[in-house]
Amino acid sequence: MLVLGIETSCDETGVALYDSVGGLLGEALHSQVDLHARYGGVVPELASRDHIRRLIPLTQDALRQAGKPLSALDLIAYTQGPGLAGALLVGASVASGLGLALGKPVVGIHHLEGHLLSPLLAEPRPEFPFAALLVSGGHTQLMRVDGVGRYALLGETVDDAAGEAFDKTATLLGLGYPGGPALAKLAEKGDARRFAFPRPMIGSADLDFSFSGLKTAVLTRLRQHGEPDAQARADLAASFQAAVVDVLVAKCLAALAREGLDRLVVAGGVGANASLRERLVQAVRDKGGEVFFPPLRLCTDNGAMIAFAAALKHPAGARGAEAFAVHPRWDLAEAARG
Repeated sequence: MLVLGIETSCDETGVALYDSVGGLLGEALHSQVDLHARYGGVVPELASRDHIRRLIPLTQDALRQAGKPLSALDLIAYTQGPGLAGALLVGASVASGLGLALGKPVVGIHHLEGHLLSPLLAEPRPEFPFAALLVSGGHTQLMRVDGVGRYALLGETVDDAAGEAFDKTATLLGLGYPGGPALAKLAEKGDARRFAFPRPMIGSADLDFSFSGLKTAVLTRLRQHGEPDAQARADLAASFQAAVVDVLVAKCLAALAREGLDRLVVAGGVGANASLRERLVQAVRDKGGEVFFPPLRLCTDNGAMIAFAAALKHPAGARGAEAFAVHPRWDLAEAARG
């Protein structure tokens, strides 16, 4: 079965073709980083307009890579939510238009489900069941995954997501957009032991997270000591990153222990953070477990994860699929229940 996947939930336009026999045949991605950088964050209206400009050419590019005509498609999938309403509608309208023109079924896929299943595109593939850390600019959640469509929420952030805290702290340090990768790069030059930042909720009995206080701690430190020099900025970045990583690692270990699991999947943009990867792999390995990541290029939003999730959820195609509908706010557990 040949699936076209379309991802337009925020500031990346992604298209991919996945074949249930041949694997990933073609993929194309456009990032809007340069478009939004001058504003210091994503401007929803500009994001939607750019998706409109990019989506058809990217689809054509992916088809050329795969050597497939549109008529060869068996299923068309798009990100149905969560995300920016206008951006989601671009993907939904193109997917629905193609489905109507070609007489092919169209299905909506949950954005986080795409991330959750994306490590299965790598080798070795994790076997079910496993615990999953979904960590991005908008979400920080721990899930138990017993199979495709079988997800249970174990814990989530009560305020800022980890990626959001990275971006806000980067702004405080005068770094550009997107802030998370810039802060991580600066942290490589810093001393993570110089500043003693809190590890919010690291010892709580639950599996929830809180990161807004870390941003406030950095702000307080800046107000107390004034404008930092280059080394102090690097040390602040490293100390902040170490605090976030400590919390994420501790909660992941607690989730594995509580659920009696030895496999952890990490997905989402923050999953590309080198420090987090290194610490998680070592910590889980020390407990006799294993950590699985998607390929680095698939950590951020992309069409491959949407096509792949659709292929797993609809191995025989789909009938009576809901087209041209989006859910800007959409709980993953609710989506799994159908």
